[in-house]
Amino acid sequence: TLLLSQGVPMIVHGDELGRTQQGNNNVYCQDNELSWIDWAQADTDLIEFTRAVSALRTAHPVFRRRRYFSGKPVGRRGDGGQPDIAWFAPDGSQMTEDDWESSFAKSIAVYLNGLGIPDLDVRGQRVTDDSFVLCFNAHYEPIEFSLPPKEFGPAWVPVIYTADTTTAGEAKPLTAGATVAVDARAVLVLQASQ
Repeated sequence: TLLLSQGVPMIVHGDELGRTQQGNNNVYCQDNELSWIDWAQADTDLIEFTRAVSALRTAHPVFRRRRYFSGKPVGRRGDGGQPDIAWFAPDGSQMTEDDWESSFAKSIAVYLNGLGIPDLDVRGQRVTDDSFVLCFNAHYEPIEFSLPPKEFGPAWVPVIYTADTTTAGEAKPLTAGATVAVDARAVLVLQASQ
């Protein structure tokens, strides 16, 4: 989730290869196996997965905004554009104040509008990107997510899935409003498809 967050992701060397430091976040004073990197124990699948998520972040400025989200519609006044960010419950409904106050909610989806980036490129042109939906399931059981309605995008292609890092790029597009199962403690990233 860190590489999908806004701002600069702060990754400790070795995170990308599975070095846990046994949960110790202050190993600066440890000159032993706790702070050493054992290259023979590097998790190559985790390295490849980290590389793929990092490449996604690099290729898509929607994950690297320089300004805060406003939640307001994007576009000219009155054109009915979608907001730069929208939050959804697993049932596909937009989050309400009560949803935010719920102490038992374990899952959430977020829509990132690729047309809602308030930055300019080096030529002074507005930065645009594809839109994305990110489904986060922190629950210990799989959760069915209903994708946002068609006005947010007609179809979505899975590009990253933490529960199965081998097949996300091969998946078929899902239509707006479709349901998709997200495994326990997993993240699914979907990219808008035309």
